[in-house]
Amino acid sequence: MFQAAAPDASDKSVFYADLNKQLGGLLADERDFIANAANLSALIFHTLPDLNWAGFYLVRRNELILGPFQGKPACVRIAVWPEPRGVCGAAAFARKTQLVPNVHDFPGHIACDSASNSEIVVPLIVNDNVIGVLDIDSPQLDRFDVEDQLGIELLVRTFLAHCDPV
Repeated sequence: MFQAAAPDASDKSVFYADLNKQLGGLLADERDFIANAANLSALIFHTLPDLNWAGFYLVRRNELILGPFQGKPACVRIAVWPEPRGVCGAAAFARKTQLVPNVHDFPGHIACDSASNSEIVVPLIVNDNVIGVLDIDSPQLDRFDVEDQLGIELLVRTFLAHCDPV
């Protein structure tokens, strides 16, 4: 059975490298996208400090649909095309990570949980197609920085490498 160990958080690059090794072990014998997304959500939610939500939204037609997550119930549908809504829609539309220190300053932010104050959203890109996003929220302002972005993008690459195409 897999047992997550909290990596040393004093150096973020070391923290994310250790977490990525744990993720590789967790996903080593499984290729199912949904199962792996559920486990990555849980790993992030229970390992990264100061979070109130971590999970996936998956592309279906012109919108993102709620996928596996940890945290309070969330918005189910988020528009992406032709006009993106919220941080998740912006990440999918721009095909670029959105690092938002204060969600209340983000035009069109969708407040699924009023306790959220900062957010990072990483698009999932496979064969040049956006298939979804990984969304992580925090009640703390300025919770995420560039080191978090690089570490979470590493986790996403490892996750996608361990999943069969969807």
